[in-house]
Amino acid sequence: MERVMMKGNEALAEGAIRAGCRFFFGYPITPQNEIPEYMARRMPEVNGVFLQAESEVSAINMIYGAGGAGARALTSSSSPGISLKQEGISYIAGAQVPCVVVNVARGGPGLGGLNPSQSDYFQATKGGGHGDYRLIVYAPGTGQEMVDLIGIAFDKAEQYRNPVMILSDAIMGQMMEPVILPEMQEIPADKAWATTGKKGRSKPNVINSLGIIGEDLEKINIELQAKYARIEAEEVRYEADGVDDADLIVVAYGTSSRVVRSAIALLREEGKKVGLFRPITLWPFPKQVLQELANKGKKFLVVEMSAGQLVEDVILAVNDRSKVEFFGKLNGTIPTVREVYEEIASLLRKGGAK
Repeated sequence: MERVMMKGNEALAEGAIRAGCRFFFGYPITPQNEIPEYMARRMPEVNGVFLQAESEVSAINMIYGAGGAGARALTSSSSPGISLKQEGISYIAGAQVPCVVVNVARGGPGLGGLNPSQSDYFQATKGGGHGDYRLIVYAPGTGQEMVDLIGIAFDKAEQYRNPVMILSDAIMGQMMEPVILPEMQEIPADKAWATTGKKGRSKPNVINSLGIIGEDLEKINIELQAKYARIEAEEVRYEADGVDDADLIVVAYGTSSRVVRSAIALLREEGKKVGLFRPITLWPFPKQVLQELANKGKKFLVVEMSAGQLVEDVILAVNDRSKVEFFGKLNGTIPTVREVYEEIASLLRKGGAK
């Protein structure tokens, strides 16, 4: 273990290497460029492969090949680049190939801007490509989680043979924090299901997502849905801070959660009962926990850097058991601690909370 000061993007890249990632395929786009830059330097040092692809479309299909051969493979991009990868991600999900995709999100729609945003939530959690598929989606809230969650992402990708996404943003990627780096892992690439030749088997493995006959495709989809149900039952992660005695619970993730945490600290100093609920897995979403909090009469405010996407999952989770308020900043702007403080204070006054 070693403690170092690193940018979030670089911490994630080093965390991936230490988790056994030896293949990186990507294409430059701001604000994720530190990841491929770091990988270009480090991969040769660990006998890994770095390749700048011709495009994002090429990169995701290279990931399909490396992941299908059993390797730990990573690609990263930012919002419009992730849009270009969606067809490949759908193919990878359908073929049940493990891999990790990182989105260091920026503002949109279209080319948008280079500033941080959380308007890719729907794309990440609802499936930006075609078909009934799901990604496991992690939302780091600290530099340390950039390191820790990328290692977990590779483990879960292989456990479930499913693509995993890390949904970050420009602030999380660019800010510097001290992180503790884990020891280097050596992960064998020879998986029983992988396309590595016959190797004593009667016939080689074949990986694809093709189902020409309707009944065959239905069988594949039923198998996928059963897997997603297992993931929902086993892989929910969240942080609940000060929610037990709270009159109002603020739901936020990533950069927004950091701002919310500071605003809540100020309100707690004034004796206001406010808690933070931070989903770490955006999918599977921690809906059951929110349901239980709503059943206890809690009220909710969702803060996010978008026109309102996370808020829809919170509303679905509480299912009219409680009122859900929303405060958002549109693409490229970050809520200030003062803005969040005033929004919470206003809601507490309206609700008559002490």
